[in-house]
Amino acid sequence: MPPKTNAARLLDQLGVRYELREYEVDPDDLSAETVAAKIGLPPEQVFKTLVARGDRQGITLAVIPADQELDLKALAAAAGERKVQLVPVKELQALTGYVRGGVTALAAKRGFPVYVDETIELFDVVSISAGIRGLQILIAPADYLRASQGKLAALGQPKKRQA
Repeated sequence: MPPKTNAARLLDQLGVRYELREYEVDPDDLSAETVAAKIGLPPEQVFKTLVARGDRQGITLAVIPADQELDLKALAAAAGERKVQLVPVKELQALTGYVRGGVTALAAKRGFPVYVDETIELFDVVSISAGIRGLQILIAPADYLRASQGKLAALGQPKKRQA
């Protein structure tokens, strides 16, 4: 039986149906695309949560598909910022209570604004981190948006290919 995380407990409190799916963690490869392969879903159906800091409102969470990069200008526009930048990995745990590879918008240390890439609505079920490495939550997009109080925006862009 997978462990219950704060994110799963929050969903239980809200009466939201979800499934926990465990996977083997490779500390050298925490990419969301690798997680997608390990849990048997296409990368565009697995959503990663990134933490950004804006110049006006402060911290925001951006939730985008595993096979995409965050469009910082799009997040800034959605969040009412002039510009945003990703928060350094060393600050993640202090801000959210979660470590890299386990960040989720559910039950974070503080309630930050959450912006979710609009492609989430293309699926019946999506996968998000359960709040620890090695555990994903499979959930209906509408339930995730309600539980995370996420706002839809066009945030993702194709990853740049390395030359």
